[in-house]
Amino acid sequence: MISTQNIRFSYGKGTNFSFPDIVAQAGETLLITGGSGKGKTTLLHLLGGLLRPQQGQVTIGGTDIETLSDKKLDHFRGQHIGIVLQQAYFVAALSVLDNVILASWLGNGKKATDKATELLTQLGLADHLHKLPSQLSIGQQQRVSIARALVNSPQLLLADEPTSSLDDENAFIVADMLSGLAKQYGTALVIVTHDQRLKDRFTNQIAL
Repeated sequence: MISTQNIRFSYGKGTNFSFPDIVAQAGETLLITGGSGKGKTTLLHLLGGLLRPQQGQVTIGGTDIETLSDKKLDHFRGQHIGIVLQQAYFVAALSVLDNVILASWLGNGKKATDKATELLTQLGLADHLHKLPSQLSIGQQQRVSIARALVNSPQLLLADEPTSSLDDENAFIVADMLSGLAKQYGTALVIVTHDQRLKDRFTNQIAL
């Protein structure tokens, strides 16, 4: 579902990254680990088309995203890539449900109310649909982020440090949720993290 070849990126003199080739099929989870400054978040942004590599190829579902114009890449991302960022960036004035519905509307021009409700319910948030994000715990907010990233049934789900701010119990709950949902929806899942707790959770790993 996603593969890369010879990805290189530079922020300028002295900050150069050369990344190993990666492959993740539908329903699979790939854990990418590494210490601070190793380029984990940079790689995630490259995989999601938020940055373009100076060299190399990123292929998602048979599409080489480097061949797409900026406009087409934005459209492709909205339809085929879900991203769970460290900071949720919710619309504070909208309810939990409306934040997820908004993602569906921005992605494909349709309001997937039923799908949003289904995902939030599956993630244990049925009683919080009409609350504001600020009224939720950090762990609950992370689940809303997951629902928002999955509402358009993406081919690729990217998660940037999804457990770094969670205690052990919630970290493992979120990790298992992400992996289980990836299998359920046939989505390739790439988790970028420095969280050592996840190393025993996933066998498919790459260290930067």
